[in-house]
Amino acid sequence: MDRGERVRVLSGLLDRRRRTAGRRSDRGAVALFVAICAAYLVLVIALVIDAGGRLRVAERTDAYAQEAARVGGQQLDQADVLQGKGFKVRQDYVRQAAGIYLDRYGLKVDDVVFSDDDKVVTVTVRADYRPVLLGALGERKVTGKGSATLVHGVEKAETH
Repeated sequence: MDRGERVRVLSGLLDRRRRTAGRRSDRGAVALFVAICAAYLVLVIALVIDAGGRLRVAERTDAYAQEAARVGGQQLDQADVLQGKGFKVRQDYVRQAAGIYLDRYGLKVDDVVFSDDDKVVTVTVRADYRPVLLGALGERKVTGKGSATLVHGVEKAETH
């Protein structure tokens, strides 16, 4: 190959490089877009599943707290009833009954509050929730609250 021929080949290569230098290849751009969209889709699905699980646990603790309050509200102070002092709950029995009821379901009583007249029992239950897919968020506390009012011999509706 002589010198003139080499110059023509090199100038042809330079011309080709100049023509394609302004354009970039789109090769692989769609794959990158799909990968990013798939990652976000997985994240959204994980958030929906874990938020739904937390709502289920909150609903469950509310229901069990309500039932524990109902069970506790049935623990009357029999001595007061027999002496004609009226219907009131016995606080130590309420705590014990609510605790026994919740133990069956693997829950614990967080707090038991009584009204001044001992006719309303409010039980608070706290449960732990560990996210299924987003475990990095860690364990969360979920609280449920329920109350029961002791009603005996109702003849007409109460108004508050």
